[in-house]
Amino acid sequence: MDLKDFIEKFAEQFEETEISSFSANTSFKELEEWSSLMSLAIIAMVDEEYGVRVKGDDIKDANTIEDLFKIALSRS
Repeated sequence: MDLKDFIEKFAEQFEETEISSFSANTSFKELEEWSSLMSLAIIAMVDEEYGVRVKGDDIKDANTIEDLFKIALSRS
């Protein structure tokens, strides 16, 4: 699992947010497009792409994309 790839796949879940808005330090919950449905899409993406299960609490505990990446990485 690679951080750059994770950020790209994370960004692909968003339809309206510019790709340039995404970096390791992006506070994803502050993005205008963020919602509970987006949270479910991210959980599904991590499971499908990396075979790793993250939960709603993991997303709640993460502040940045890198935080979520580290949680997923610790379970891979």
